[in-house]
Amino acid sequence: MSIRHGLLALLERGPRYGSQLRTEFESRTGSTWPLNVGQVYTTLARLERDGLVAPGGEDTAGHTLYAITETGRHELHAWYERPVDRANPPRDELAIKLAMAVGAPGVDIRAVIQSQRHATVQAMQDYTRLKAQALAAIESGRSGERDDIAWLLVLEQLIFQTEAEARWLDHCESRLVRLSARGERAPAEAEPPEGTTDPTTPTTTDRSLSRTARTRRV
Repeated sequence: MSIRHGLLALLERGPRYGSQLRTEFESRTGSTWPLNVGQVYTTLARLERDGLVAPGGEDTAGHTLYAITETGRHELHAWYERPVDRANPPRDELAIKLAMAVGAPGVDIRAVIQSQRHATVQAMQDYTRLKAQALAAIESGRSGERDDIAWLLVLEQLIFQTEAEARWLDHCESRLVRLSARGERAPAEAEPPEGTTDPTTPTTTDRSLSRTARTRRV
């Protein structure tokens, strides 16, 4: 999540001070990505350094206001138009955990998958419940519709993400089962059953014929 662009988007609606930006950011995203005030002010300082925002005076309570500059507005709209770069995907803790669990001594990777699947399904149920609440709020008009719609979009992204994660976990388990079965078959295939001959192993007859051929050549 680009916090700097999120703050620019809020500032385009008018000057804001730090804690106000934090509150509106969390309201718009349903507190999915909580911010602390220090993080907000650090980001504002960098935006000011880059010429994207500028101090905009104070409000009646003495809070320092920040306003988006024209350069900042151009940067914001360029961000809207620019696809999100997937060349360097964010590190996913679950993928790293499963990658490290493969072959780790004393770790039952299928138990790890099962535990995560339970948590993923629970999260999906929670997101679905919150989605129903957001839809009800939009339909009733009880609160700011723009924030509710924004939160609904975030929730639906989280639901799709957890659904994909659940499918991936199922795939991982199936993959491990197939690889395990193949590994168990390999020794049996490497050692021919008793009473049969491995076609790649020379027989006594083959060795005798080879010696005869060498004698004739000499």
